[in-house]
Amino acid sequence: MRPAKLEGEPRAAALASLLAAGWTEAEDRDALIKRFVFRDFSEAFGWMTRVAMVAETLDHHPEWSNVHRAVEVELTTHDAGGVTGLDVEMAAAMDRLAGLA
Repeated sequence: MRPAKLEGEPRAAALASLLAAGWTEAEDRDALIKRFVFRDFSEAFGWMTRVAMVAETLDHHPEWSNVHRAVEVELTTHDAGGVTGLDVEMAAAMDRLAGLA
């Protein structure tokens, strides 16, 4: 069973620490976005590989793009129509794997 879209106070509480850590809410849809910058391409790609393992475990996959040492991430749960607990969990894992949490 997939989680429900976060709304109201539960959403605000769930996003508080992520927004403080540099995540932002997308302007054009219900999604979380963040840009990660690493020392070089190898570090960025290694991080993406570690995140991919978490994504497989959660069965929740990010939208992302990589150019050299930067990775742009957008998280949303398509079948819920917006941000869910899965996105919050994935964002926290990404920060942790990047050494930011």
